[in-house]
Amino acid sequence: MANVLVWFKRDLRVQDNPALALAAARDGSVLPLYIAEPEAWAQPDASARQWRFIAESLEGLRKDLAAIGAPLIVRTGDAVETLAALCAKHSIAEIISHEETGNLWSYARDRKVADWARGAGIRWTEVPQMGVHRRLPSRDGWAKTREQAMRLPQIEMPSTLRALPEEHGAIPDARDLGLPFDPCPGRQKGGRAMALSTLGSFLTERGQDYRRAMSSPLDGATACSRLSPHLAFGTLSSREAVHANAARRVELKGTRSGWLGSLKSFEARLAWRDHFMQKLEDQPSIETRCLHTAYEGLRPLEADATRLHAWEQGETGIPFVDACMRSLNATGWLNFRMRAMLVAVASYHLWLDWRATGPHLARQFTDYEPGIHWPQVQMQSGTTGMNTIRIYNPVKQGIDQDPTGAFTRAWCPELRDVPDAHLQSPWAWEGAGQLLGKRYPAPIVDVKEAAKAARDRVWAVRRGDAFRVQAAKIVEKHASRKDSGAGRHFVNDRAPKRKKAKPDNQLSLGL
Repeated sequence: MANVLVWFKRDLRVQDNPALALAAARDGSVLPLYIAEPEAWAQPDASARQWRFIAESLEGLRKDLAAIGAPLIVRTGDAVETLAALCAKHSIAEIISHEETGNLWSYARDRKVADWARGAGIRWTEVPQMGVHRRLPSRDGWAKTREQAMRLPQIEMPSTLRALPEEHGAIPDARDLGLPFDPCPGRQKGGRAMALSTLGSFLTERGQDYRRAMSSPLDGATACSRLSPHLAFGTLSSREAVHANAARRVELKGTRSGWLGSLKSFEARLAWRDHFMQKLEDQPSIETRCLHTAYEGLRPLEADATRLHAWEQGETGIPFVDACMRSLNATGWLNFRMRAMLVAVASYHLWLDWRATGPHLARQFTDYEPGIHWPQVQMQSGTTGMNTIRIYNPVKQGIDQDPTGAFTRAWCPELRDVPDAHLQSPWAWEGAGQLLGKRYPAPIVDVKEAAKAARDRVWAVRRGDAFRVQAAKIVEKHASRKDSGAGRHFVNDRAPKRKKAKPDNQLSLGL
């Protein structure tokens, strides 16, 4: 009987876990392993808030695995060295894990593991993800394939495992991994129990107003699903979320309470998530290179330190931008529209390169998912070559999305005395002289003039046949399709003309 090592990565659950089920079906004993890799946590997109969510999730995973006979083994160190030592000690013939769409560091690490495994004569079986496909030859038919994967029954949890005797190992603290102090008092807690609780409360209580409230930074904090960190680190599978959502829609069929529209929008968002992750899976360089090469060098690679710091700290002097950033820094979460606005203001108004601003946001997001983050950062910075240039007006966004000023004042209390009419543009208030540069920063740029200058620069790049030729190739590789077999749109991109896809206003958010 051959022993098997299950390497947990971004699948921190025993339920609906094909990799664990495959290991349980083998003849030998099983060693469930998680490796805390200090080098991974030294990367510029990693933070203590993310690790603490994972650590809580590992505690729950260890208990769930112990209940079926094989507690989780945790090791801190290099992946190859750790795997080699355990495989030699326990005569392990096969390693099983899920495919991972991570950052470039994890991509390089996996290649090292693959080289080592081949040389050691150990089989490494990587189980495909549910909605993202490795070595995809074309986006044609992708929607149908994803839909079929989501409709499959969930994988049953193994009833029992034969464990290999091994010291369990301590789950390290963020300080053990060299992570700097990262206060985040509003951070979501990790773990399978929290995932199920969050899913249940969204589908039965919080989600009724999801379709309307998702764009509000205040209402969205409650009305949005808040499942993103659980999906990112796998305490809940995307298929579990799809199935639970479908079951709830059946329960509510025929009602007119607003629930059905919200649940339909949530289903589309789950598909949207996979659509963007597929982009990074197909082209890992999206993390470091402009999707359209014509945009390389458009913005200075050496960021203006003053502007960057002001943006990171929520001290730009643009109230709604500052409120959103301060909220994110303190809670680890922000609704999608406001994430997009933060990127757009940094890239256009402050003229900062996305490679300077993207890592900060990645660190602040407890739910950081590289496959969503980097394609979105590029999209909101206008460097994809295939998306509409969207330059947010942060003053108008504040007026539209925070009409009472409750969110802005909560995070920028310095503005408490500014009347509603001038809350989002205090520089136009007659009392500005007593406020700006004293209790609250003066605006770091002129919002209107900065937007105009950025628009002229970005659109100038798009002129010429050479730009359009490359843009067409990008569309062919990455843009959504309308797949009649699946009956779904996956947008925020233009689909190739030959597919004649129509935009889905929900996914495009009408920005």
